Parts: sequence; C-alpha cells; structure tokens
Amino acid sequence: MYTTVNEDGVLNNYATEPQMYYAEYPAIWEQRRYIIQGAFATLFVVTFVLVAFSVS
Repeated sequence: MYTTVNEDGVLNNYATEPQMYYAEYPAIWEQRRYIIQGAFATLFVVTFVLVAFSVS
C-alpha cells in the first residue's frame, strides 16, 4: 500500500495498481463458442417470453 503524509500529518492511503496488459483478439474457436453461447442465450430468452405470453 502506498501512503503519503501531508504537512498536517494526515495520511493518504492508495491501493497498489495492478499490472496493465492489452487484451488479445479471440481465436477462431473462441469466436465460434461465443456465437453458440449467444444463440443459446437468445433461444432461452425467447422461450421465456413466449411462455410468459402463453400463460398470461
């Protein structure tokens, strides 16, 4: 933890900052997995909406 003291003796604590890194573009197999997850999520939500409309 990084601490500073001003002229009045007040302490200021600062959190240590994590190491920064750049994100990498997803690989082809990761992109396919994201598409499949999105399709299942869309199907899941549409199913719930249709069930809610049919029940009401």
